[in-house]
Amino acid sequence: MDAAKFRRELLEVQSELHRFAYKLTADRDEANDLLQETSLKALDNMDKYIPDTNFKGWMYTIMRNIFINNYRKIVRDQTFVDHTDNLYHMNQTQEIDSDSTEGNYDIKEIQKAVNDLPSEYRIPFAMHISGFKYREIAEKLSLPLGTVKSRIFFTRQRLQSQLHDFIA
Repeated sequence: MDAAKFRRELLEVQSELHRFAYKLTADRDEANDLLQETSLKALDNMDKYIPDTNFKGWMYTIMRNIFINNYRKIVRDQTFVDHTDNLYHMNQTQEIDSDSTEGNYDIKEIQKAVNDLPSEYRIPFAMHISGFKYREIAEKLSLPLGTVKSRIFFTRQRLQSQLHDFIA
């Protein structure tokens, strides 16, 4: 396919691509940016397009891949690495204000509620919130996977009912 025909086809699908970009981003400016980035990528890779195939599908694929890559980059930028012994990734969350008296009281109450749990529930729950996967907990405690999952589920429910004043 020659460059002129390629550009003509690219111009013909611009309005449909813009609608698709808007569906992906739900923001007009981001949709315009995504459309522009998609068009530039298509022009840069014009030689990779196979003539007489689905041009519109090829363009939609480029746009979708750019959107996914941008989304992953945003998520990756919002993730930090915990350099403790077990080295797992955690998403940043709001920090608890531990300097306030109320914050200390809340944390103590939550810790007390967790510590009051029977050990068969407390240990799997503590491992789970520390970052262990269900399968790892099951292997370390020599328990069936379903038992671990149900104990963690029931522990969450129990803590939610005990600490309903702190859930706001």
